[in-house]
Amino acid sequence: MGRFLQGRRRQDKKTNGDLSDSLVTVLDPPSAASEAYRTVRTSLLYSQVDTLPKVIVITSPGLKEGKSTICANLGVVLAQAGKNTLVMDCDLRKPAIHKILGIRNFYGVVDALAGEQMPEGGWPEAVPGLKVATAGLMPSNPVELLSSKRFAHLLEGEREKFDYVLIDAPPAGGPLSDSWILAVQADGVLLVLDSQNTSSRSLREAVRNLESVGARIFGMVMNNMKAEKSSLLR
Repeated sequence: MGRFLQGRRRQDKKTNGDLSDSLVTVLDPPSAASEAYRTVRTSLLYSQVDTLPKVIVITSPGLKEGKSTICANLGVVLAQAGKNTLVMDCDLRKPAIHKILGIRNFYGVVDALAGEQMPEGGWPEAVPGLKVATAGLMPSNPVELLSSKRFAHLLEGEREKFDYVLIDAPPAGGPLSDSWILAVQADGVLLVLDSQNTSSRSLREAVRNLESVGARIFGMVMNNMKAEKSSLLR
């Protein structure tokens, strides 16, 4: 595991409780945007009659389409519904969950896999009922790390502890296979699209990549829509 630890520790001035302005479900619960997140939550809770999905990968076709913001806010509304929820930042190349949820990126997924002892109390809590596993130390080879037996064991353990595990994954389009590896280990995938910028070509590529590994796509969340419209699971 030593080769995974080559890199640098990200220094972040945020501490617990310093929430990002994009965490609308905490800052403005009555808003139309918060209601849209609750609609996505309802779609997930009632999407399957027999077996509810527990481990869900949230990704997008490309960069800057809002997947991390969607992941964090969906985690909040699940926690608000009484669901014991964990958000895991597995975008080990450009992690953002710690910034959105106001958690120091001091001990995270990579550190846990390296065998470092978890701080007392386990993963930090951003809001009541929502625990956060930040990315941690920047790895030298994210693909090798996410496909390791140690990661599979870690994820299976979290599946048993939580009602829902939301995984923020790198984009599914392009040549990087991080999200494909994560999707195989999850119950399904939510694709986040930017209504103004996501191209049909990049969407088709992301879907093709995920389907090629047998991933199950639950639906798509449309982001960056006009104010009079809601971001809904489709």
